[in-house]
Amino acid sequence: MPHGDACCKPEDGAGTDLQRPLVLERVEKESTKKWQTVVSSCLKKRCSCTTKRVKSKILGFFPILKWLLHYNLRDWILGDAMSGLIVGILLVPQSIAYSLLASQDPIYGLYTSFFSSIIYALLGTSRHISVGIFGVLCLLVGQVVDRELALAGYISENSSMGRNSSGVLLASLQNNSNNECDRSCYAITVGATVTFTAGVYQVLMGLFQVGFVSVYLSDSLLSGFATGASLTILTSQFKYLLGLKIPRPQGWFTLFKTWYGVLINLGKTNICDLITSLVCLAVLIPAKELNDRFKSKLKAPIPFELFVVIIATLASHFGHFNSEYGSGVAGHIPTGFLPPQLPSWSLIPNVAVDAFSIAIVGFAITVSLSEMFAKKHGYSVDANQEMYAIGFCNILPSFFRCFTTSAALTKTLVKESTGCQTQMSGLVSALVLLLVLLVIAPLFYSLQKCVLAVIIVVNLRGALKKFLDIPRMWRANRIDAFIWLATMATSALVNTELGLLVGVLVSAFCILGRTQKAQVLELGQAETREHYEHLSSYHGLRTHPGVAVFRYEAPIYYANQSLFKKSLYKSVGLNPVKEKAQRLKSKKNKQLEVGETSAMESGNEACEKNDEASAAMLDEKSSKSVRSLVLDCGAVLFLDTAGVNTLKEVRKDYGEVGVDVILTRCNTSVLDTLESGGYYSSEKDGEVGKNKMIFFTITDAVHYVQNLSVPNGGCDNIS
Repeated sequence: MPHGDACCKPEDGAGTDLQRPLVLERVEKESTKKWQTVVSSCLKKRCSCTTKRVKSKILGFFPILKWLLHYNLRDWILGDAMSGLIVGILLVPQSIAYSLLASQDPIYGLYTSFFSSIIYALLGTSRHISVGIFGVLCLLVGQVVDRELALAGYISENSSMGRNSSGVLLASLQNNSNNECDRSCYAITVGATVTFTAGVYQVLMGLFQVGFVSVYLSDSLLSGFATGASLTILTSQFKYLLGLKIPRPQGWFTLFKTWYGVLINLGKTNICDLITSLVCLAVLIPAKELNDRFKSKLKAPIPFELFVVIIATLASHFGHFNSEYGSGVAGHIPTGFLPPQLPSWSLIPNVAVDAFSIAIVGFAITVSLSEMFAKKHGYSVDANQEMYAIGFCNILPSFFRCFTTSAALTKTLVKESTGCQTQMSGLVSALVLLLVLLVIAPLFYSLQKCVLAVIIVVNLRGALKKFLDIPRMWRANRIDAFIWLATMATSALVNTELGLLVGVLVSAFCILGRTQKAQVLELGQAETREHYEHLSSYHGLRTHPGVAVFRYEAPIYYANQSLFKKSLYKSVGLNPVKEKAQRLKSKKNKQLEVGETSAMESGNEACEKNDEASAAMLDEKSSKSVRSLVLDCGAVLFLDTAGVNTLKEVRKDYGEVGVDVILTRCNTSVLDTLESGGYYSSEKDGEVGKNKMIFFTITDAVHYVQNLSVPNGGCDNIS
């Protein structure tokens, strides 16, 4: 195929200089290497072992080794220590509270925050995010735990010894002990197994370098998913606020099932828990608003949650709320660490699908927050290393009965606003949690569960405020707003995990729909420039007699090929298929009238009929005639086989009614596809030269077709 070949502009008059069109020469591609050579080269590159490569791999896998060697003790230590201390104090009540969501005992929430803070500080590439307990993931883990508890025969939350339908399963959970695994033991075994499986997924995705999957989870999708899950979390906490002892419903439509269970049990409300909940809400909501309003003036947010927890614990202890009024309390929280324990291998098939969705959500949230704060502070993060970091934050702690973690926006904002410079602050937070685990934890025995539920509800304020932004989102971008609404509604009203899948599918269909809705636009030339734009969008554009210029702003592929043709025929105002059918019908009618004389006319007046065909009229609403179509392909990103065949059909159909079709401004990918698809080599000998012309500007294409239509005293006017 000749590269850069085009026809010159016609001379405007005597003495006018000949203006040459834009001519470019394509760079010849190198010959494709054999696959054996490519594989050998990749293996040699990746498997070579040098001192420099080993050092690079170690430093890459443990980012702490890079920044710790250059740690600016004088400038950074105060900010890191302050932020770590504040976040550690906030993590104590939140870790205990969010254990309720995951259907675990409070001690395991403290374990989770402690281990994840240390591991991410060693392996993470973000300097600012706080990794630990996240409400949405706790909800997902809790749903799996409750489902498996029900399947194993543990009916209610109050049963200290549950009936297990599988003796083999129980035997695998005894951990070399003669004691039967009770409800709490089985719950944390399920949670740790889910966490281990999710971590394995994340590490495998890091090994296969699929960190790019996070780009498919848009901000509107993640925001809608988090908001929908927040509604489910809010609903799930009402039974604790009212002191009701009802099981968590399973399956779809849990929001409605939960509200139904709460409403029919309102008569069993624990007055002590209700009053405590109302008092704590009355204190924490204004306190949180004050923190938000004066955060620019405060060096650190005031830990009202911790104050409420301390006061409520003292009130419950000395008021005997548990024994006198039947109020649910946190119970015994042991000190120290339990010995490591392997996950239950037999449970992995049951939780594998749930763990995959949990792994995707945890990774996507972590990477999104990492990139957001990295961009804000001017450094970069590695998505694949973040996958490793969050994966090991799940795998290693799972042996110590922890549950799934990820980055958390609220604590990250606190961390950043209090002077955090590096992940040294995460190590300081871990020290605070260690102090609690070794000394202070048993003091929270009398802490009411309704107080923990209040802490969870108050921390949902940010996500629930998103509903106020719906009008703004709708005005800014209706497609993103629709994705947000669909994801949120499905997550909240149907099923949390299904909401994520629906969000991804809706996003994909919206992208697909944009290519389906693309229309062929007629272009006009500016008066003083060789520039073409949409006629309906700008004033003062002019068209060329006999030449119509059109643009299609989408790829042409199998899904929109028929829509492209339909839109083109409608925009041109001439459907060549119908035009051919009408001409054939007219010809048959004429043959019936004049008999066999029509055959003689077709031989003697061929030139006349060709001129008539080349001036095909557009629809009745237009008085223009078209001889040539110029298709601007500058916005066509790619073609597939169906797209090439469609362009062939368009050129052939219009050619049969005497209208030339010329492509212009095709990118190199489209040109290669046209060449390999036979677009330039499928014509007859007399047409090959004309159709192999490549035009890099619309102006060159227009002048070319205008030159073709200049009368030359006969029919053979194509050079």
